[in-house]
Parts: sequence; C-alpha cells; structure tokens
Amino acid sequence: MPMKPIESALSPDAQAAGAPARTTSAPPAASLLPRPGSRRAWRPAPLYWLAGGVHVAGALTWLARPSLWPWALGAMAADHVLNFGFSFVPGTSLLGPCVTTLPASARARGEVALTFDDGPDPEVTPRVLDLLDTRGARATFFCVGEQARNRPHLLRDMVARGHAVENHSFSHSPAQGFYGPRRLRREIDHAQRVIAELTQVAPVFYRPPYGVRTPMTEPVLSALGLHCVAWSVRSLDTVDRDEGRVARRVTARLAPGAIVLLHDRQVGRQREQTVVLRALPRILDAMATRGLRAVTLRAAHAA
Repeated sequence: MPMKPIESALSPDAQAAGAPARTTSAPPAASLLPRPGSRRAWRPAPLYWLAGGVHVAGALTWLARPSLWPWALGAMAADHVLNFGFSFVPGTSLLGPCVTTLPASARARGEVALTFDDGPDPEVTPRVLDLLDTRGARATFFCVGEQARNRPHLLRDMVARGHAVENHSFSHSPAQGFYGPRRLRREIDHAQRVIAELTQVAPVFYRPPYGVRTPMTEPVLSALGLHCVAWSVRSLDTVDRDEGRVARRVTARLAPGAIVLLHDRQVGRQREQTVVLRALPRILDAMATRGLRAVTLRAAHAA
C-alpha cells in the first residue's frame, strides 16, 4: 500500500517565515496535508485481512471439526508471530501506509529530509540547530513529549528557526510495541497535545520509537490525523561512535528524496562524544557538493 500524497499544515508564508500555522483556517489549494487533528479514514492493510481470514477460518474449523483444534490454534498463533515479526520492519506497508521517501516533486527539486529523533536535548539540540543554521538547512525534529515538556524553549527555538517539530510519542517507552489501542492512543495523543501547546503547531507526522509498529498503530494514527514516517537512510549514530563511518553510511545512500534518520539526544558516556555533532558537517558538505537541499517533511509535501 503506497503512501498517498498528504497535505501541508503550514501555509507557504508560515513555512517561509518559520512561523506557526493557523490551524483554524482551510489549507491553501496547493497544500497536500490535512489540517492537524483531522481524522482520516482507516483502511485495513494486508496483514489485517490475513489475520482476519486466519482467525475466522480457524474458528470455523474448530467448530466444524473439533479434532483439528491443534491445527487451528497453531495457524492463529503463527499469524500472531508473523504480525510480530513485521512490527520490526519500519517501512513496511503491510501494517499500513508509512512514508519512507519524499514525493516525486521533492525528488525533482533535489530535496532531502534530515530528521532528528529523541530530543530535545539541552546540550546537543542547540548545537545541531546552530550547525543547520550555518548551512541554511531545515530539518524535522521528532520530539519525545516528556523531553519537550521539560525544555519548551528548545521547541520554540526549532520553530522560530524554520524547522518542523513532529510526534515521537510521549515517553519513548521500549514497551510501546505491547500497548493496546487505548494506551497507545493516550501515549501518542499526550505528546501531540504537549507539542501543539508549546509550539502552536500541531504535528502531522509520527515516528514510532525504535521504528516499531503494531497492528494497533495505524488505526490510532488515523483517528488522530497523523501519518507514519520511517526513513530511507539510517545513520546508526546511536551505536557507532566513529563519525567518519556514520557520515559515510549516510552519504553513500544520499540521493534526492531521501529521509535520513539521525538523533539529537545522547545519553551516558556518549554525551561527551556525541557523534552526530561531528558527522553532521560532513553530511551537509556532501549535500552541498551534490546540489541537494535540506527541507522539512512538511515543506517537501507542500508543493
């Protein structure tokens, strides 16, 4: 299920000025994203139909031929294992639509989306913002609601500098893959409300922690009017401390339309040697050499 074009929540004037959008008015005719919070239709993805078919067939088999219950139960268990396995494939469309690259129009313009997860961080994020400023680059920050609530000035600074702030859940819990629909909705909606209140711009994109989705994710995102985003280029900057390898890993796959995954929050001993701060200048240099332009996800979908 390919990701359909989506509308922009920012007016062209607001994008140019880096100002919050007026979310109470209708979007401009050229925009592709619905207004923040606009509920969108949920369409069951392939794995939903498969799961439904397996469970119905299993139940009917159980009723018609009770002696075959081990086979019916085994088939249903295997389906759950299959769903669990695909939860760890961030860009799969089998669990619902997910943005993994920029639209064709953005590719034609030579645009790339630099995305930063897990912030804001009081030490790393300001330095990332300064590095982006020196090159006139714009980025998308997938912020954790709890971190955002504790550092509201950093979110406002992001927006003031022309960047976009999107939803990365409230707590970034590693257990989120086991949440039921109600708890998952509370987790995502809590972050949504915190970010919207602090920046006056409601997120329209969501990236699940660790990239892990479940069959519950897409129905919740549809109800909240959010769109799932993964990536096409992964830096591994949280596990590799060699900035040269991190930069080469990114630049080797850097092309128009790429969505690059980076992080602006490091913990423990990594804080003293934050790789992203040393790798980012090399990535920006490579983009300049290749004539690529860093834009926000919203800007890429707006034209």
